[in-house]
Amino acid sequence: MTDHDRLRELLDAVLDEDNRTLTDMAGDAYSSPFHFSRLLSRRAGEPPVAMRRRVMLERAAWQLREGSSVTDAAFAAGYDSVEGFGRAFTRAFGHAPSESPASGVSHWLPAPNGIHFHPPMSLWVDSQESRGGTGAEVTALMVQHDLDDVRDLLEAAKGLDDEAWRAVRVEGSSALAWDGPDECLAQVFSHLVRTKEIWLASVEGRTFPVFDVATDDVATLTALHRELAPRWLAMVRDIDRRGAWGDRLVDALCEPPESFVLGSVLAHVLTFSAHRRQLARHMLRQAGAAAPDPDPINWLRAQHRQEPGPA
Repeated sequence: MTDHDRLRELLDAVLDEDNRTLTDMAGDAYSSPFHFSRLLSRRAGEPPVAMRRRVMLERAAWQLREGSSVTDAAFAAGYDSVEGFGRAFTRAFGHAPSESPASGVSHWLPAPNGIHFHPPMSLWVDSQESRGGTGAEVTALMVQHDLDDVRDLLEAAKGLDDEAWRAVRVEGSSALAWDGPDECLAQVFSHLVRTKEIWLASVEGRTFPVFDVATDDVATLTALHRELAPRWLAMVRDIDRRGAWGDRLVDALCEPPESFVLGSVLAHVLTFSAHRRQLARHMLRQAGAAAPDPDPINWLRAQHRQEPGPA
């Protein structure tokens, strides 16, 4: 196991939903509490209990913006009372959890290590280690941007009626022959979301998903994307941790079964997702809807916009 893998293992132990105490975290990482705390503090520059508390508050801030109640956010963050959560939240963010923050302000708190909560995944590591080295950081950014962009495009499509959703806008368009046409928003979004569902079924050995593009609507695909995104990220992270991008997947769901190099699967998904996301933007504009900014540069800037620290 590399040092980077071990750090990731320690971070996973800190943020596991079931690990509420230092003893729980250390046990999950097969370490003593003393050694676990000393090792993570040295590697990440932040004690594990303090890191967990900060990241849970970041998650709570995001959940509140997404419409969660203060009570639900408090208990999800591990607080025994809403009052205690309110005091901790106010000290960290400078305003009560019931108050709306200024527009455009990030849910991130100042951190010594670039480790933050980032939806839909549980953790964002703004790594300094990979700069000038491998392409792992670039790959991670591309995967996360793809998921966020699909989510934002689905949000932009929510106001369309069924006629606008299913109207043919680019006649004859088809990214992949075996996928069928990409002529309307319903088809494009169905392919954007369900491509990951199909590949996850292959990698995880699940039953091939059964669906009908003709009945997919925005609400169905939004809910499915919300469920698939963390699984997709976990799969990518696991393959990267194991250095298994050159491994082959034997896909028994194909007739006849085929084998695929795992790295080529990710490249395939990202390539055709990028094409379909731009196609979705074109169709959304035709339908009179405002499409989100497609530029990953601006997306990353928004992720790194820091919230001012508490007074």
